[in-house]
Amino acid sequence: MKLLVDPKADALYLRLDDSNIIESLEVSPGIVLDYNSEDQVVGIEILQISRRTPNLEIGKLIFETTSKSTGGNS
Repeated sequence: MKLLVDPKADALYLRLDDSNIIESLEVSPGIVLDYNSEDQVVGIEILQISRRTPNLEIGKLIFETTSKSTGGNS
């Protein structure tokens, strides 16, 4: 998984895997999902990121993993 930030393009891109992108679909203004040949989402692009998150400090992005189970049973 890769998180790419392009300050010049004012965009954030989350690439979930390295499979080939077959199709891209703008699901909301400035939100683009990339799909592979199996119709799985493999990338998420957010355009105009500074307008969407006015207090964003690109140099302070934090990756966090939770240990909570995503299953239905606790």
